[in-house]
Amino acid sequence: MNSNNSRYWIAFALISVGTVISGCSKKETEPQPLVEVQVAKVESKPLTETIDADAVLFPIRQAAITSKISAPISKLFVQRGDRVHEGQLLATLENADIAASVTENRGGFEQAQAVHVTATEAGIPEETQKAQLDVQQGKENLDAQTKLVESRRTLFQQGALPRKDFDAAQVSYVQAKAQFEIADRHLASLNAIGRGASIKSANAQLAQARGKFEGAQAQLSYTEIHSPIDGFVTERPNYAGEMSPAGTALITVMDTSSVIAKAHISQVQAMRLKVNDPAEIVAAGAEKPVEGKVTLISPALDPNSTTVEIWVTALNKGQQLRPGSAVRVQVKTKQVQQGLAVPQNAVVQNESGKATVLVVEGDVAHLREIQTGISDATAGLIQVVSGLKAGEVVVTDQAYGLPDKTKVKVEAAEKPEQPAAKDSSGKEEKD
Repeated sequence: MNSNNSRYWIAFALISVGTVISGCSKKETEPQPLVEVQVAKVESKPLTETIDADAVLFPIRQAAITSKISAPISKLFVQRGDRVHEGQLLATLENADIAASVTENRGGFEQAQAVHVTATEAGIPEETQKAQLDVQQGKENLDAQTKLVESRRTLFQQGALPRKDFDAAQVSYVQAKAQFEIADRHLASLNAIGRGASIKSANAQLAQARGKFEGAQAQLSYTEIHSPIDGFVTERPNYAGEMSPAGTALITVMDTSSVIAKAHISQVQAMRLKVNDPAEIVAAGAEKPVEGKVTLISPALDPNSTTVEIWVTALNKGQQLRPGSAVRVQVKTKQVQQGLAVPQNAVVQNESGKATVLVVEGDVAHLREIQTGISDATAGLIQVVSGLKAGEVVVTDQAYGLPDKTKVKVEAAEKPEQPAAKDSSGKEEKD
């Protein structure tokens, strides 16, 4: 190799090394890019934890009024939407045949009453009185025959009376004793069995007649349909002259003075609730939420959805809440008067499941673990129990995915547009 070629290759090597060194120097000195982020200050605020759920409204009371008998509708006295009161007559059914049955059974009942009076106050006492008189007469006759036998026995033993006269006196005594015993047993039978059976029979006949009469009266009362509650008529599908089948609802009345919002929540949420917790019902189109309270937490899970049914009851002033409509319920579970809080989108779960935030110090965002408390979904805030101090600044919307010690640039808050100034004539002034 000649000297010229040697010098060429040496120069080429020096140029190559210089190029590599120059490239590395540029890469090492290249500035780290800034990430524009939005931030929020850690501040002390009142917080309220709520449970939100979809619900359906039901009336506090409802009555689907049915007829117990099948009969044509005679008259209807209310229309759908009418306000009714408890006991108010709503409709009547045809009842001419039932009214005739009532009259017939009333006569049978009155007849049974007369027979009962005769049996208990006249017939039975008369028979008993006769039996008592027979016993009394038999006793007197037996006493007389007893004295006569004793007297003739004494005379017969003394030889002053023939044998046949003494025997005749004994026969009369035996007959008197037998008559007395028969009368006494008859009276005892009347008192023990006969009187009781007769009275029982008379009472049974009277009760049977009364039952038929009261049954006919009940059938007649079923032809008048009365409202069992205060409320509004929400259904009235039939018209006068149509047949009313037994068991079919003629009129539906709802008491909407209060409503029940029935919702389903998870088991975890249900464990944080208790009866009488304050709540709100939010209906579409309503000016403001309606205050209520939790009145029921189901002790069992719904087998289909494995959720817990809860009831929120509220007064329905102005009838602004309509049963059957879909609403939202918000139940307040916990409240903190003043607690450090950050926006919910500032808190990120790391790989180990711990809550973290990015704290901005200067132009660098540092990753920091925190301990959280309750969440205020309405305000979009979450309580910070430890890990942050009031006044510190945290990244909000871009917190997810940013690594520790990222250089950041805080985005300026957008200022509301100011209206253009006007001169005395009302025209806008130009710059």
